[in-house]
Amino acid sequence: MNDTIECPESSVAIRDRFPLILGLIWLAFAAVLGIAPKQRADWWMEQIVVVTGLVILVTTHRWFAFSRASYLLGFIFLCLHTVGAHYTYSQVPYREWIESVTGMEAYSQTVGRNHFDRGVHFLYGLLLSRPWREAFYFSMRPRRDLWSHVVVVSFVMATSLLYELLEWAAAVTWGGEAGIAFLGTQGDPWDAQKDMLLASLGSLVAVSAMKLRICLTGFDPARSWGEGQRRRDSLVGSGS
Repeated sequence: MNDTIECPESSVAIRDRFPLILGLIWLAFAAVLGIAPKQRADWWMEQIVVVTGLVILVTTHRWFAFSRASYLLGFIFLCLHTVGAHYTYSQVPYREWIESVTGMEAYSQTVGRNHFDRGVHFLYGLLLSRPWREAFYFSMRPRRDLWSHVVVVSFVMATSLLYELLEWAAAVTWGGEAGIAFLGTQGDPWDAQKDMLLASLGSLVAVSAMKLRICLTGFDPARSWGEGQRRRDSLVGSGS
């Protein structure tokens, strides 16, 4: 297995510029969609998780930077969440968008549940499993590669559970239409369980794809990056 470690010096430009560029693009995108959201109270509640995550990301950036691929995956997920916050997840007009692209005139008239939130929960596990594995290899030195996959899927499941609990607590606290919009169950009593399941499935798909790549190429980009960042951090800490 190729355990090549990326040179710490090669990550300097990425650490300083690429996340910043993506962050500025997202800020512009979020500012436009934040001008007139469908429900301002729900929009504010949706920003709590985003702001918390960005604060952690900026605070820890001095010690650990994700790869370009991971920043891009996180950026895509953040943009999808921003769209959901603008419309409220249960009212995102994705059917109309599909109709405008495909010409399927009857598609936007389809009745039933709006599945945009379900899709984003799945994509949470699918898109963010790569960044979580990089962070795992930065903080841990597993004897077996299998643990990196198990821990990542477990982390996605745990954070999905935490989000559903926070969602419920916020909905109870604020109540009213904003609370209902934020909870987004759309009348499904098993909504939270289905959302957690989809996030877990997304993560399983992601780690399976990463494992398949390792088997086919003998190279693990997430491990290489995470261990490279740990090496860089130890060199900086020792003053080398």
